[in-house]
Amino acid sequence: MNQDNSKILIVDDELLNRELLEDYTTILGYEAESAAGGREALEKVIADSYDLVLLDIMMPGLDGIETAKKIREIYTAADLPIIMVTALSGREDRLRAVEAGANDFIVKPVDRVELKIRTASQLRMKKMQDKVKQYQLHLEELVQERTKDLMLTLDEMRQAKQKTHQAYMDTIHRLGVAAGYKDNDTADHIYRVSGYCVIVAEAVGISEEDVEILRLASPMHDVGKLGIPDSILLKPGKLTPGEWEVMKRHTLIGKKILQDSESNLLSAGAVIAASHHEKWDGTGYPHRLEGENIPILGRICAIADVFDALTTVRPYKEAYNPDKALRLIEAARGKHFDPRIVDAFVERFDRILDVMK
Repeated sequence: MNQDNSKILIVDDELLNRELLEDYTTILGYEAESAAGGREALEKVIADSYDLVLLDIMMPGLDGIETAKKIREIYTAADLPIIMVTALSGREDRLRAVEAGANDFIVKPVDRVELKIRTASQLRMKKMQDKVKQYQLHLEELVQERTKDLMLTLDEMRQAKQKTHQAYMDTIHRLGVAAGYKDNDTADHIYRVSGYCVIVAEAVGISEEDVEILRLASPMHDVGKLGIPDSILLKPGKLTPGEWEVMKRHTLIGKKILQDSESNLLSAGAVIAASHHEKWDGTGYPHRLEGENIPILGRICAIADVFDALTTVRPYKEAYNPDKALRLIEAARGKHFDPRIVDAFVERFDRILDVMK
């Protein structure tokens, strides 16, 4: 049984359904409240704080779709997840629910095991988002304290500058970690991608300064995923064409988050975020750049990111063994990847395997 005291709002016009879900969620260790319709649910959401909403679609008056839209006017999908509880199984109905702001679905009649898994998943994601926000708030307070200290002496100013730089580097790292957790991944992913990038960058002969910039900036390659709806980002099945177009926007979102900064690292991060899905033959996205027109940092990050994706478990695939992944990388030489970078990757593959460990 959970003991995290998460608070769940159950919305259904049928008393029996509400009581059943209240019993299930209480057994799972959560605090449950209920509302008999959309308008009552909105009143409760405005007046109180909840961690998750279990929302029926088919309700008289304000139905679940409209209720979800109005909740999204108040809370984002990260701040208040919504799981639709519905007997509807049609694709169009589910797309309408996703467009309205649903994070996930549970089909009636509700299975207690499925309810446990889906609620736990959404609550876990919310807690991660809350921790990121708390860290950001703490960092702002820390910067304010350091600013006061800077006014005391030149020696204190140098110490505060060093601490601020460390906090800045830590923030960049945690930004990459936050994007990794958003995609049900861990910090290990960004460590591995960063390590692969360094090995390849050294092999192709870019400057030591650029190697270090790539090491620090590459963890931010997927920061734009923070702007992709959970219902698309975490979807276990194949994305629809429309959902895929939304998913591809993470490259441009990442660029927008990081660009126009005086920091070389953030500027490099913006370049990597925007170009790590471009392909050597011009069939990538978002700008269909080709060959040398793709920034070198993006070309290097692309091969590192793909290799890590191939060798780790994803919702839609099992992990490939390193040799199979390497064969796929070699097969994409001159198509997906810069031939020179593929050659460097193959040449240093023993070191790549060391990073994997």
